[in-house]
Amino acid sequence: MSAATAGAGGRGTKPSKASKDHGKPTPAALKGAIQLGIGYAVGNLSSKPDRDVLMQDFSVVESVFLPSEGSNLTPAHHFPDFRLKTYAPLAFRYFRELFGIKPDDYLYSICNEPLIELTNPGASSSWFYLTSDDEFIIKTVQHKEAEFLQKLLPGYYMNLNQNPRTLLPKFYGLYCIQCGGVTVRVVVMNNVLPRAIKMHYKYDLKGSSYKRCASRKERTKSSPTFKDLDFQEMHEGLFFDPDTYNALMKTLQRDCRVLESFKIMDYSLLLGVHVLNRKPLERGNRCDSKRGQKVLYSTALESIQGNVKDPEPVADDDTLGGIPAKHKDENLLIFLGLIDILQSYRFIKKVEHSWKALVHDGDTVSVHRPGFYADRFLKFMGTSVFKKLHPLRGASSKRKRNSLHTSTLKSVSQEFLSPQKDKKEEKKAQSMDNLDGNSYSSSKQPDLLPKSALTCESIQTNEDDPENSEERRASSSTIAFDDPLPSLSRSQSDSELDVYLPHTDSTKRLSWS
Repeated sequence: MSAATAGAGGRGTKPSKASKDHGKPTPAALKGAIQLGIGYAVGNLSSKPDRDVLMQDFSVVESVFLPSEGSNLTPAHHFPDFRLKTYAPLAFRYFRELFGIKPDDYLYSICNEPLIELTNPGASSSWFYLTSDDEFIIKTVQHKEAEFLQKLLPGYYMNLNQNPRTLLPKFYGLYCIQCGGVTVRVVVMNNVLPRAIKMHYKYDLKGSSYKRCASRKERTKSSPTFKDLDFQEMHEGLFFDPDTYNALMKTLQRDCRVLESFKIMDYSLLLGVHVLNRKPLERGNRCDSKRGQKVLYSTALESIQGNVKDPEPVADDDTLGGIPAKHKDENLLIFLGLIDILQSYRFIKKVEHSWKALVHDGDTVSVHRPGFYADRFLKFMGTSVFKKLHPLRGASSKRKRNSLHTSTLKSVSQEFLSPQKDKKEEKKAQSMDNLDGNSYSSSKQPDLLPKSALTCESIQTNEDDPENSEERRASSSTIAFDDPLPSLSRSQSDSELDVYLPHTDSTKRLSWS
């Protein structure tokens, strides 16, 4: 390509350095070309009228050459000459409008300040760039991934129309930069982990166990990204209230079924954990300090709340849309999203799974058929990572048990004290019966006198005081239900049984005795 010679003719020292490096652009020049190319593509798109997205729009590829000296259609710039390809511009414009992204805000976020380069903890060779306002991630993708994403766009379009609240990546643009013999394809996505809040823990979770722990090199970093086995060692699970847990798992289930229908596997859940108890919201450097959320449905909390129409952004300066959670005595904010979804179960992945299955258990390796991968992923997330809190239900039931036990003890104490209170009245009743000569029937069987006399007295008490009888029945039923106390004496239990019987049965027992 003549980019090196064209640059050498009019640039002096910089192009001569590039020519020594066989025309390869420097990282700074490449970042600048990416920003300039995206800015030109979005600005050029504004001249096209709005219309409905058609099926052929998903396969459109627009190409333009941007020389450093400029042309009638392109601006002049101080980077090496490069060619820009824009994939499905009308479709991605619709996606940006769906998420409430205005063209001016999109250009300001990407082109106003230099991009921030991030480290890549994964096994891929992708580069990651973050916009200065923390809104967008620009990731380099391979040719096969870019081709797969373009084929995926019609189904992705349909899924977003049905449900814009999703933990799937939000794609805002797909571009290709050819500069100095180097071809770079980049995709613009939402940023899952905001820099404004310090992430005390970061995890890349797949639900598999084969070699799923962070390397020694990764652990030495200031902000390492751990994996599945590390999570099981460091956390016993993250606890959410029932409504949040159900909404989160429902969103994950729906997203995993969408990925399964596209035959996608080997994706991950990127999980960031901020501990509120340690310091009051440790903040990183952030320009504009979030002058107002630019993107709808971009935060974790918005992505799992799906029953509100025409929502307003819920992120604020305190939580930035994090999901509240607990771990032991710590209050947490959780940030999460599905990443690396451009891995389809192609022939090379089938070969990789077969080879790893020979060495290790095939069900534990990350590469697997999409259906099995989705089921294993959901099971791991729903049982090991995310768990449901039951504090209110347990506390209320405990209070109910304590109140029931207290009322039982109260009724039992009343049951034991009531015979003592009525003891004087019973003696008076017996003396009056003796004076009137009404005790002759009991003198024939003196051995049964205490039992029959007690039975008659209990019946007489019930007839004279029906309210006291109802209280005794209630207290006796409580004793019989819980039975937490030692057994009563035989005479007392017999008298209580007599109280339960109707008057006709009690009269029969008197005649038998």
